[in-house]
Amino acid sequence: MSATMGVVGASSSWSRAIVQISPYTFSALGIAIAIGVSVLGAAWGIYITGSSLIGAAIKAPRITSKNLISVIFCEAVAIYGVIVAIILQTKLESVPASKIYAAESLRAGYAIFASGIIVGFANLVCGLCVGIIGSSCALSDAQNSTLFVKILVIEIFGSALGLFGVIVGIIMSAQATWPSKTG
Repeated sequence: MSATMGVVGASSSWSRAIVQISPYTFSALGIAIAIGVSVLGAAWGIYITGSSLIGAAIKAPRITSKNLISVIFCEAVAIYGVIVAIILQTKLESVPASKIYAAESLRAGYAIFASGIIVGFANLVCGLCVGIIGSSCALSDAQNSTLFVKILVIEIFGSALGLFGVIVGIIMSAQATWPSKTG
């Protein structure tokens, strides 16, 4: 514990409290946020797209099967979160009790936590983006079928936001190195 006090020094009680929390707790929270918020983004996108798709299909039933691609794009957002959660889970390593609060352990826990937050919220925004574009794609396709492919291209660019979050999350998690068990 003395190493922790050297890191924090005479700072506020909040910083002391944060440093006293186990790095494994931060890691677990990061993993949970990555998958949970990604699934929330996917569900929100599916809700937005699906409700517009059902409403527009009343006027033009031909659009139903063609516009299911938007729902699939939204579901991919949840899959991004699952993939990153699996990657982050593999970053966890056990360390001796004497090294749990070492600077390297804290950095690893914070890196996994930050990676999970980045991926989760990037996928939340991506799910909303893809859902809104999918909604407008369904409504536009019901009015004019030539607009489907044009809006689908925009939806693909919106889906790339989630991939950017995954890439940044993987880069951030590369900083997660735990102390060696020897020494």
